[in-house]
Amino acid sequence: MKTNVPLLLLSFSGITLSKPVKQAFYDAGGNRQVVMQGQVFDVPTNPEPGFNLNLDELRLVQLSEGQEPIWMTELEKIEAKAKGLRFFDVTDNRDLGSSADERVATRTSYPPLSAHEQVTKVIKTLSTEGPRANLEKFSSFRTRYYRSETGKESQQWLLSKINEITADFASPSLKSLISIDEFQHPWGQHSIIVRINGSDSADDRIVILGAHQDSTNLWPFLAAPGADDDGSGSVTILESYRALLASDFHPIRPVEFHWYSAEEGGLLGSQAVAQRYEAQGLKIYAMSQYDMTAWVKRGTSEEVGVIVDYVDSTLTEFNKGLITEYLDIPFVETKCGYACSDHAPWSKAGYPSIFTIEGSFENSNHRNIHTANDRIDISDEFSFSHMLEFSKLAVAFAIELGC
Repeated sequence: MKTNVPLLLLSFSGITLSKPVKQAFYDAGGNRQVVMQGQVFDVPTNPEPGFNLNLDELRLVQLSEGQEPIWMTELEKIEAKAKGLRFFDVTDNRDLGSSADERVATRTSYPPLSAHEQVTKVIKTLSTEGPRANLEKFSSFRTRYYRSETGKESQQWLLSKINEITADFASPSLKSLISIDEFQHPWGQHSIIVRINGSDSADDRIVILGAHQDSTNLWPFLAAPGADDDGSGSVTILESYRALLASDFHPIRPVEFHWYSAEEGGLLGSQAVAQRYEAQGLKIYAMSQYDMTAWVKRGTSEEVGVIVDYVDSTLTEFNKGLITEYLDIPFVETKCGYACSDHAPWSKAGYPSIFTIEGSFENSNHRNIHTANDRIDISDEFSFSHMLEFSKLAVAFAIELGC
């Protein structure tokens, strides 16, 4: 019989939690263990093969807006995430938002919709075949955790697929406008940025469509296929990119597609990108995040979840107009809380950003994400036709704001 000796790992100074935080403990044999969501996990004493993760490394974490960041270990971050806490890991991005007030003071406005013929022509070419094939491959990696070898491999596969689509679908004149870059990160899984340069050199305001490429399990060393979170968003915007290239889309202002690394580690990849853009004084016209686009909960109506907290209200209203005009399903307003996806760093930097999700937040795929069951075949609630609606939205966003 084992005797558990408590070792309190989490000490959130000044943070009020809705539920008591579980404690890590040593068993009688001196092995460190942690309890999360009723499951006991052994904490490795040596590095896990295939992972570059030091669970005792200290990180600076911001748990709520306006509150001072606190230091915690990587293990404590994992425990916090298991408790449903959302946060920025600001260790390497402490300057993000340093000039935000300059941009917040100047509200961006958006024109009436005016590209109906062009948008409808492109969305008719969208398909579920490419997203299905791409997601089958993307979710076949054991995990896309940002500090894992298979996380690096999945990023390289995604990069090769983007290059392949560009080679196959872009005209010679369009190829001359496109750059495909890896945004380097020290953990090895890099963010990917694809840019289609605009024709008007005087208008350098950037339109960004984003998703996160990484995945995680509750215990990150376990399998995490991440089909919905966020393989679905990743292939959703990839299909939009393909259709835009096939239509010979030449935007007036630059349009970029971003696939972020390390969202599950505290928005690390998108923070690094946003901080770089802010430091360079780049102008962002609009940023839209696509995180989880596949799930239609049984017994609910199919709809697009429009996040209305911690987003730009003007751009959100514009996004609602796109949904009404171009999609076959309605939207529902919903909330996801602080630092809930990769739009949040852009908002923190004072740029207009928004987030759309697969439905109302409470009807999302909470049962399966961050587990080995986040798979395409887990349920008929996983819908490629639903994902297609988000590809339509991304196409409309790119054309209406890029032209």
